[in-house]
Amino acid sequence: MIKMAIEDKIKDLMARREQARLGGGIARIESQHKKGKLTARERIEILLDEGSFEEFDMFVTHTSHDFGLEKQRILSDGVVTGYGTIDGRIVYVYSQDFTVFGGSLSEAYAKKICKVMDQAMKVGAPVIGLNDSGGARIQEGVKSLAGYAEIFQRNINASGVIPQISAIFGPCAGGAVYSPALTDFILMSERNSYMFVTGPKVVKTVTGEVVTVDELGGAHVHAAKSGVSHFISETEEEGLMMIRKLLSYLPSNNLEDPPMVQCNDPIDRLEDSLNYFIPSDPNKPYDVKDIIYAVVDDNEFLEVHRHYAKNIVTGFAKFDGMPVGVVANQPSYLAGVLDIDASRKAARFVRFCDAFNIPLVTMVDVPGFLPGTQQEYGGIILHGAKLMFAYGEATVPKVTITLRKSYGGAHDVMSSKQLRGDINYAWPSAEIAVMGPKGAIEVLRSRELAEITDEEEKKRFIAEKEQEYKDKFANPYEAAKFGYIDDVIEPRNTRFRVIRALQALATKKDTNPPRKHCNIPL
Repeated sequence: MIKMAIEDKIKDLMARREQARLGGGIARIESQHKKGKLTARERIEILLDEGSFEEFDMFVTHTSHDFGLEKQRILSDGVVTGYGTIDGRIVYVYSQDFTVFGGSLSEAYAKKICKVMDQAMKVGAPVIGLNDSGGARIQEGVKSLAGYAEIFQRNINASGVIPQISAIFGPCAGGAVYSPALTDFILMSERNSYMFVTGPKVVKTVTGEVVTVDELGGAHVHAAKSGVSHFISETEEEGLMMIRKLLSYLPSNNLEDPPMVQCNDPIDRLEDSLNYFIPSDPNKPYDVKDIIYAVVDDNEFLEVHRHYAKNIVTGFAKFDGMPVGVVANQPSYLAGVLDIDASRKAARFVRFCDAFNIPLVTMVDVPGFLPGTQQEYGGIILHGAKLMFAYGEATVPKVTITLRKSYGGAHDVMSSKQLRGDINYAWPSAEIAVMGPKGAIEVLRSRELAEITDEEEKKRFIAEKEQEYKDKFANPYEAAKFGYIDDVIEPRNTRFRVIRALQALATKKDTNPPRKHCNIPL
């Protein structure tokens, strides 16, 4: 009798588990699949190491009694939570289940998410949120709003302590957008994901604009125009693999170093092509990513914000198995000039790397800040200051290589020696000066130019004086003379010199003054 009673209870347990795994039921799971979407649990299975997921709160249900909800109590209540491993490292995860009440957030649902976030903070492990939700559960009123705020507060507390990653695999609207916005990285899938504060209907009512869901908040909009999304994937499966790849560069928390791996790419590998890579014409563009791929381990580079502010490149790579953050001006887009978007993009990336002990390698080819009323009215002064602040505040190892142009205030901003750049190298092609030769001559020789009436003579005079300026200032040796550049290096030897610099800086200690927090120019 006792044995039968126990068996009955175990059968009951198994039945409840099976019921919980079905979420909103077979019909809704099939509907999810027809839209090209995975279920909450399928996403977790792909994301985590096989068999590593340990689920929390499978039997939680909502506690509402209004609007007939008391007749609809579904186990797990619309979100699957727990922990598992990625490449053997512990991560915490929550995955919203659109098959249950459209993934809408209730008080019980919010508590489940808060529990895994609290646990992640206790043990020092990343949190990954897989978002697919219709927003707040209207039937629960203010309790649902309070649930969002509880999550937001935990996002804020965890910022800079543990990595937080959000994937958007369906709708994410209204208050729901702010939790991903508070996390470190956002990934969106092309097919079914969108984010906006107010939907197309509200937009039309308030502003008169007629706009589709994709035009308002689709993956490409946020990847290229707003910069809200850091990564974009064609499919959910690809997006989940990208998250695994991203985590391979990140420590589990702010007290750990990034994960080192065995490197079989020779430290002293020479890239002879780099000696002839920079065009002789200073106005001719080139793709700085070709340089990045040439010098990093195994030619692997995970670009962050690839479609946004293309005039600056940010992303993760490894040097001799050591993860680093790479920031590089991009001459093939807007000549690599710094503008509002590029400054914001790079500043956020630099601050993330500094928060999580990831060294920074900066490649400089910048003609200055973008001029014009649009930039000035938009606050280029404040936004440019963000990047300067980020570099100056950062205490991680900082290695800078000036490839070509480094002019004016942009020279200072791009991890200069005066912003606590640790080791600053330059290629022989580097031009480090207040401004380019043409602009400098127009300022320095304005009177003489005004007195010359013959156009041919004026051209000869300008060419002569520009050459004098180049010989005097537009080279790396003037800066090296004062110790602002530690060495002028042969381009093909860049990989070796960067690795040696990072090895020398591995035990670096640097601090900022005691304070509650800084007041970065927002």
